[in-house]
Amino acid sequence: MMHQQPPIPPRKGRIIFALLPVVLLAVLIIVFLKFGAWGVFNSSIVPIENVMIQRVILAPEHISLEIINDGPEQVTIAQALVNDAYWQFTIHPDATLQPLGKATVDIWYPWLAGDAEVIALLSSSGVKFEKEVEVATPTPTFDTFYIKAFALLGLYVGVIPVLLGLLWLPFLRNLKERWFSFLLSVTVGLLVFLGVDATAESLELVESVPGVYNGIGIFLIGFLLSIMILSAVSYKTHIHAKDKGEHFQALVWGYLIALGIGLHNFGEGLAIGSAYSLGEIALGSMLVIGFMVHNLTEGVAIIAPLSKSSHAIRNFILHLMLMGVIAGAPTIIGTLIGGFSFSATLGVLFLAIGAGAIFDVSFDIIHSMAKGHWKSLFTVTNVFGFLIGLLIIYATGFLVVG
Repeated sequence: MMHQQPPIPPRKGRIIFALLPVVLLAVLIIVFLKFGAWGVFNSSIVPIENVMIQRVILAPEHISLEIINDGPEQVTIAQALVNDAYWQFTIHPDATLQPLGKATVDIWYPWLAGDAEVIALLSSSGVKFEKEVEVATPTPTFDTFYIKAFALLGLYVGVIPVLLGLLWLPFLRNLKERWFSFLLSVTVGLLVFLGVDATAESLELVESVPGVYNGIGIFLIGFLLSIMILSAVSYKTHIHAKDKGEHFQALVWGYLIALGIGLHNFGEGLAIGSAYSLGEIALGSMLVIGFMVHNLTEGVAIIAPLSKSSHAIRNFILHLMLMGVIAGAPTIIGTLIGGFSFSATLGVLFLAIGAGAIFDVSFDIIHSMAKGHWKSLFTVTNVFGFLIGLLIIYATGFLVVG
């Protein structure tokens, strides 16, 4: 006996049934926001106030704070303190901030360069929100001098070292097959270290992201989105590589590695620019030299997969220069943004994207080296190359913090 299938509702009916749960949920949320849990607990719960001081701008005898209401309740700013002393202030557009509301607080205070300044705001209910400036220094203003300074800093730290690293290509081109595999292993070591470093920096910045923006969520979206997009690109290029040969695949690897490093360097530039603008690090000659040596190895990571195919790729020098710019130029952009308007949210996003891109490219290289036999990867040469790659980045990192 055959069972009769229920009739399929018309298209209009299907749309209504699809939207009905969403509409009812929206009504439920509106009722809850208006009346709470039937008003039972409204009178007994203490309002939750949380204001985050996102940025401190220092000008002669003046301190400006960019703040955001990071809590579920409205907050009214009533007092401002600098080093535990009350000071006059103005706040605009309004002293009362709704959830996610932003405002700028201006305090007229004769701060001293080089001193530590502790700035605090008090709400009308007495809740204190504090921010410490470890080393007070004038915040760079958006003018020609600082634009040139930050652009040159990004050029020295990012673009030039990567381009110099590309000059090792003639030496690498003459390596035998065994040493080419060793070089790819070194590249994977370099990339894995950079990927972990970008991940750690991104997760460290999460603490500076307003809670309502969900920094971990931003990290996860950026990380996974980067991997999925580049995996899709790798899949497409792998199909084309069957027709165009391994030289085309090597070229794609070079661009993907450059892109991943560029995104990592953008986050690095954000950190450099923001630290300089806040006076938290001394940008002396040793620091700049440290970053230059550290980033020199990134050029090696780009050219390693290309060393065997460079002679067979048309306009190879042009491709090589473009890869160097892709990997290094984001440092300039990141330094400018970090110096003038640092955003922890943006830093988390781009560092996460960079980490995802680097890990994805690393896996592609390892997968190609394995050729379906994963155990064949663990030769003495490959393992030694991987460790060398890790140690190179680790060692040059001492120059950055030294």
